[in-house]
Amino acid sequence: MKTTRTSHGFTIIELIFIIALLAAASILFFIQKNNLEVAGRDETRKTAINAMYYSIEEVYFKTNGYYPQTIDSTVLPSVDPSLFKDPSGVKIGEANSNYRYEPYNCNSNQCKNYTLRTTLENEADYVKTNRSN
Repeated sequence: MKTTRTSHGFTIIELIFIIALLAAASILFFIQKNNLEVAGRDETRKTAINAMYYSIEEVYFKTNGYYPQTIDSTVLPSVDPSLFKDPSGVKIGEANSNYRYEPYNCNSNQCKNYTLRTTLENEADYVKTNRSN
């Protein structure tokens, strides 16, 4: 006796398998998307620190012979003003900013050394120090 299958739909097992496969793909997608966003924010931070660093070294120090006590867009006009804000929108020098400018060996707003750093999400702090000693 020949039996024929009369239903043309999917079985419960097939549906569960497809749903599980779609769920796994969605999870992987959102994990990768988050990783790319974090890497993008870290690169933005590094770009900002590098811009400030090169402006301090190549423009400010060469012009004045010393490093500033603080930095902002008036002290470093060659840096895009938006780079003084971290990806969260907090300006350098304010509480909770990812960017920190730490001058030392200062006398009357003229400093001999500094450290410029940012806190990264996926790596250790990104740090630049002055070239001259």
